[in-house]
Amino acid sequence: MREHFNQEIENLKTSLIKMASLVDEQVGRAFDAMETGDIELCRGIKSRDSEVDAYDNLIQTQCENILALFQPVAVDLRFIISAMMINNQLERCGDIAVNIAQRVKKTKEYHSIMLESEILTMGKQAREMLKRAIDSFVNNNCELASVVIESDEGVDKLNKQIFKFLIARMQAHPDVIEPCSHLIVLTRHIERLADHATNIAEDIVFYVDAKIVAHKKKLDKFNRDEVN
Repeated sequence: MREHFNQEIENLKTSLIKMASLVDEQVGRAFDAMETGDIELCRGIKSRDSEVDAYDNLIQTQCENILALFQPVAVDLRFIISAMMINNQLERCGDIAVNIAQRVKKTKEYHSIMLESEILTMGKQAREMLKRAIDSFVNNNCELASVVIESDEGVDKLNKQIFKFLIARMQAHPDVIEPCSHLIVLTRHIERLADHATNIAEDIVFYVDAKIVAHKKKLDKFNRDEVN
C-alpha cells in the first residue's frame, strides 16, 4: 500500500513540475515580448494555456484520488493540500501570461514609454520570483521560498512608482491616455504574478516546515495596532 501511495505522490509531483514548466515558458515568452517589443513572441501563449488548463484538471483529480484512497496525514496531507494550492496559483499565472501578451500587443507603438516607466524592471523581478518559487517547490527549499516572499515588497513599491509616473504622463500628454491606461493594467498583471509567486512560496513553507506564513506581515501589524 505504501509503495502504491509513494508512486501516486511521485506522479502528482511530476504533473506539477510539467505544469510549472509550461507556465514558466508562457511567462518567459510574454516578458520577452514586452522587453523587445516583438509581438511575434506572443504567438502560441494563448494556445499553450489550454495545456495548462488540462494539467489543472489532471492535478485536481490526482489530489482527490489520493485523498479518497489513502487518507494521508501529517506531512503527506500537507503535501496534497500544498499541491492543490500551488496548482491553482500556476493556473492563474498561465492566465496572466495571456493577459500580459494582450497588453503588449496593444502598446507596441509606445514601447518607449514602457522603457521609461521601469515596467521592464518590475517585470524582471516578478519573473525571477516565479522562477525561484518553482525552484523552491522542485527542491523543497524553504530558504529560496523565503527570498521570494521578501521580494514581493519590492515589486509592490515599483508598482506604485510606475502608476504615479504613468498618471503624470497622461496629465502632461493627453494623446497617450489610451496606451498608458493599457500599461497601468499591464503593471497590475505583473503585480498579480508576483503575488501568485509569493503564494507558491508560502505553500512550500507550509508543506516543508508546517508553518503558515500567509498574511504574516499584515497580521503582525494588526496585532501591534491592537496592543497599542
